[in-house]
Amino acid sequence: MADIEFVWWWMIFALPLPIAIYKLLPPSQQRSPIYLPSLPESGGGHQPKQLTAKILSVLIWLCLVLAAMRPVWFGEPIIAQPKHRDLMLVVDLSSSMSTEDMRQDDEFIDRLSAVKHVLSHFIDQRQGDRLGLVLFADHAYLQTPLTLDRQTIRQQLNRTILRLIGNRTAIGEGIGLATKTFIDSDAPQRVMILLSDGTNTAGVLDPIEAAKIAKKYHATIYTVGVGAGEMEVDGLFMRRTVNTAQDLDEKTLTEIANITGGQYFRARNSQELAEIYQTINDLEPVSVADQTWRPQTEWFGLPLALALMLSVILTLFRRNHV
Repeated sequence: MADIEFVWWWMIFALPLPIAIYKLLPPSQQRSPIYLPSLPESGGGHQPKQLTAKILSVLIWLCLVLAAMRPVWFGEPIIAQPKHRDLMLVVDLSSSMSTEDMRQDDEFIDRLSAVKHVLSHFIDQRQGDRLGLVLFADHAYLQTPLTLDRQTIRQQLNRTILRLIGNRTAIGEGIGLATKTFIDSDAPQRVMILLSDGTNTAGVLDPIEAAKIAKKYHATIYTVGVGAGEMEVDGLFMRRTVNTAQDLDEKTLTEIANITGGQYFRARNSQELAEIYQTINDLEPVSVADQTWRPQTEWFGLPLALALMLSVILTLFRRNHV
């Protein structure tokens, strides 16, 4: 809450100083009276009004002491983030993300729903980082530029739908577009989290070449491969084992991470996906805002100006009534 504080509050002890000086100084010696044969009849009307002069003198001293106490107005505290991290979320929106092989509690949900659920919690924990969102399928698109507004990032992620930008997988373009957002950034740390469940099948940029470009701009890429892999499903006559992650290119995702100094993770269910993001949180801890300041305005000039104005009034008063 905004308030006023007296920085040199101890100057209030100077208030009784004039009284102490008045008591300690020796009394002035009375001069010999001058006798006049007669006095002007109107002379008594010009005697100084002692009470008014004393009141003005007291007010002047109060203003001077108040100014000496240095009143300062402090505004609301402001938290400054001296250094931030730029973190781009690169999410696969190809048609294969609709595969319902991610176990969550006692049921299976599609891969994109699992990603939305876990990634939303991850975004909430990234206070102090600038976040951005890139979506890719047939091509890559910048959904949300880098921002400190985590709520906007979360809303944009939750509004994504499959097949909105195609069915194929342009991993290289996703990395390239995310890297492009880092070019004009002055952040000391640049991190990219790439999530995909397939192989690069679209786009004009090779994923390995894109990773090398990202390394040139000092970006670290953590890759996450999504898909349950081998699981049993009900067939026409019997249960059979299928590999739901047969299109996942783990070799390329691993190489992308190694080139940029990141890591590759494999998520077979929602629980593993949540653990992966917690691990990334530990590897890339959030930047803690450690600078807090409050705007302040010096107000000693107000009582000082009032004291000057009262001094002028007192001077004019004495001159006109002596």
